[in-house]
Amino acid sequence: MRVDLPVPEVALAIAAHPDDVEFDCGATFAKWSEAGTVVHHLICTDGSKGSWDSSTDTDALVALRRVEQSEAARRLGSTGEVRFLKQVDGELGHGLDLRGEVARVIRELKPQVVLGHDPWRRWRIHPDHRAAGWLAVEGVVAARDPHFFPEHEIAHHRPDSLLLFDTDGADHVETVAERHVDAKIEALLAHESQFETTMYIDLAENDADRQTSQAAEFRKRMIDECREAGRLAGVPLAEAFHLIDDI
Repeated sequence: MRVDLPVPEVALAIAAHPDDVEFDCGATFAKWSEAGTVVHHLICTDGSKGSWDSSTDTDALVALRRVEQSEAARRLGSTGEVRFLKQVDGELGHGLDLRGEVARVIRELKPQVVLGHDPWRRWRIHPDHRAAGWLAVEGVVAARDPHFFPEHEIAHHRPDSLLLFDTDGADHVETVAERHVDAKIEALLAHESQFETTMYIDLAENDADRQTSQAAEFRKRMIDECREAGRLAGVPLAEAFHLIDDI
């Protein structure tokens, strides 16, 4: 188990949906932002499926989730960009056109570290997470080699490392402090539209005590996940990844 990359000057997370970055590497981004890293987000889909209410105005939900994502990045201390590929939630592919868009972003932002979903994770049932993972992996390959997408007219760029999150093959952890976990949780709570679907905080019940209890349970779940990742390397708190550094 490897521990802690050198703090990068620039990092880019490529995620399927608004809130995926915060769930999977939010504490790491808070740590790196605190240390001066320029942290960028690239969100592949519009988040339009992120409601269990069949009567939801999906156009309004898309607009809201963009605002929530920008606020979440701010709460992590991010000084980088939040970009959106604007693909329809649930319909993300990883064909050549989208691979080229991701490669263009990598070439423009020049991250030392790229983070993304692990597309090889077994029994992954969400197609967007799988597709976004392939876009991250294949986008890195395309960005590094000058004969891929020469029409970009942007110098090729080879990141130093690729960190795959939400993996069942963890071999690397980024250690974090309590304040970084707190920042992760506060960033997640910026995604208010997702309270019911991913945080299990039921605002519809109109029961303040129950909502407070549910929010406390959510905080505990996030802290417990960081403790579990920390145990992989014998540290108190961490986030876990699969590291690819032969790029």
